[in-house]
Amino acid sequence: MRIIHLTPGTGNFHCGSCLRDHALIRALQDRGHQLTLVPLYLPMVTDEEDNDDVVGPLFLGGLNMFLQQKSRFFRWTPGWIDKFFDRQSLLLKLVEKAGMTRAKDLGEMTVSSLKGTHGEQGKEVKKLIAWLKDQEKPDVISFSNGLLCGVAKSVHEALGVPVVCSLQGEDSFLDTLPEPYRRQSWDSFRENSAFIARYIAVSEYYGDLMRKRLELSDKKVVAVHNGIDFTGLKPDPNKRAQPPVIGYLARMCMGKGMHTLVDAFIDLRQRETVSARLHLAGAKTLADDEFIRQQKRRLDEAGLLDDVEITPNLDPDQKLAFLQSLSVFSVPALYGESFGLYILEALACEVPVVQPNHAAFPEILEKTGGGLLYDPEDPVSLADSLEMMLSLEERRRKLGFEGGREARKYFTAERMAEDFERVLETVAKTA
Repeated sequence: MRIIHLTPGTGNFHCGSCLRDHALIRALQDRGHQLTLVPLYLPMVTDEEDNDDVVGPLFLGGLNMFLQQKSRFFRWTPGWIDKFFDRQSLLLKLVEKAGMTRAKDLGEMTVSSLKGTHGEQGKEVKKLIAWLKDQEKPDVISFSNGLLCGVAKSVHEALGVPVVCSLQGEDSFLDTLPEPYRRQSWDSFRENSAFIARYIAVSEYYGDLMRKRLELSDKKVVAVHNGIDFTGLKPDPNKRAQPPVIGYLARMCMGKGMHTLVDAFIDLRQRETVSARLHLAGAKTLADDEFIRQQKRRLDEAGLLDDVEITPNLDPDQKLAFLQSLSVFSVPALYGESFGLYILEALACEVPVVQPNHAAFPEILEKTGGGLLYDPEDPVSLADSLEMMLSLEERRRKLGFEGGREARKYFTAERMAEDFERVLETVAKTA
């Protein structure tokens, strides 16, 4: 089967969706499919080297998209000017401003992009369509997430092939947009669903949620659990973490609950029942700096700043060393996380997890048994669970070992690709 997969890039930090897409592409290739991965907006960043025969040219360049939203002039510029603004060096400079865009501007761009060729960036969409038409005709086009659905109608009409679309965290973005852009975006999302042959959610929880939000039939949405490539992810057999280390690895922002873990750490240390250190790591942009400074001030006021390490934007080797150094892992996300690949990465290193009892986390822990769920409505529940985990070393090690073993059985990139393949085959047969 020939598949073209469109996915947004981040430019300079690791994103769970990017890592999932990259693992999926590689695993589908291993199953004999012809794959082309097309980055959108910004260059992709993954834990592996990209091969030229897999990754296509970048389209919908972030700078052109922004300029065309702001000025009519840029909607009519010739191609050589557009190519200048699509240069990687300029796009990477744009990344430095990530998260600094005004909410109104972000809302306007989202609404416009969901209109496809009828939006302010229609010129960029037409370039993508022209390139797709020049390629060997695929059996299916795959979108990384639902925010790309504005392109679905044009792709389907131009190529005459079915379009599938993954669902992974769109609600947490759209629900933060100011009105009227939030409502307009959701309305366009629902309308564009008519041109999506099948939505593929990364968890049962998220599939059910988006089925309701988009007002879709049961058969329109299927769940294919995420998987990862476990190669290179392993525990350190010589680890002797004394004192124990609590770890966090996700975007360093409020939505992922980093401040909640800081609260729990301060509470835990004030109890004086267990000694522990805290290591906070993950993706960071300029927009996150003030939030991180706030957490440092709180830790300093509690006299604990010297017991906390903060290391943003880890490279793959640093990430492995970080995970191997941990005794317990927690990302107390406040919103309904569609999955959480970081749980699988921690379990791969036999580090047990403590996660809130909501969203996709119960699904993952039901299959792996690799940790504890705490009550997110109880302000001391996270600290209590961490205290229990750290106090019972034998149980902690057992949870980590068994969780890692079960994760490697089910949450593999190979199983994800096999399940994904079944959906594509069904869609292709009925197209």
